[in-house]
Amino acid sequence: MKRRQILDLAAVSAALATLQTLGGCAQDDSAPGPSPATPEGESSAVQHIAMLVYPGFTALDLIGPQTAFSMLENTQIHLVWKTLDPVTTDSGITLFPTATFGTCPEQLEILFVPGGVAGTIALMTDGEVLDFLAARAEQASYVTSVCTGSLVLGAAGLLRGYRATTHWAMREVLPILEAERVDARYVEDRNRVTGGGVTSGIDFGLRLAAKMRGEEAAQAAQLVMEYTPDPPFEAGTPESAPAAVVERITGLIAADVAQARQAAEQATARW
Repeated sequence: MKRRQILDLAAVSAALATLQTLGGCAQDDSAPGPSPATPEGESSAVQHIAMLVYPGFTALDLIGPQTAFSMLENTQIHLVWKTLDPVTTDSGITLFPTATFGTCPEQLEILFVPGGVAGTIALMTDGEVLDFLAARAEQASYVTSVCTGSLVLGAAGLLRGYRATTHWAMREVLPILEAERVDARYVEDRNRVTGGGVTSGIDFGLRLAAKMRGEEAAQAAQLVMEYTPDPPFEAGTPESAPAAVVERITGLIAADVAQARQAAEQATARW
């Protein structure tokens, strides 16, 4: 049984009777007519969401919020890259972009950047990517990221003077990009919304879903996703993880942090 059928049977909300199934990136490009399920006073116009994909990004950074967004009616998700060639994530999953920088809509409801490590650091000094983000951000309702995606936004000059977060291991890089570092899982400052590391993308996606379509729509999405975290260990933050584990991971990523700092310094020279 598909998610749409589950929601219809549960009568979660009339506004969600036409929920899209996962795979919103393959939706029909034609704009639908007014939907009888659209709440009174709410626009039925399609809202475009651009989610950057690139070699070496972390799949869950994208898939968490993409799943939440794909359940919202009157939205179209674009997976955007320089070309339509396949893109492989840092875990070996390959996917296909659905739009290029040239074909991505200019008017966006959400502009989103996922994180990663080596692939993300490379983007921080990629002028073509940074210029694209800066241009689309001018007309986006929300400029957003999860994990180290905020470092790419920052490299494009889009977090200057904004409160922001990122993966705990990379938070020290944010001040170099003239962002105000916040040690939190989710940070909203005006129309800039940044999530912490990887799994925070699910929280992030549901929060934005609530802002776009209301709390009931986001709660329905959360229910269908059965998102009720119950981790087997209290090791998800440096404060809760055993000291030996934190020390080991910190040592493993020290070189990456140094490279990110260097990339941030190079990026600021473009401004």
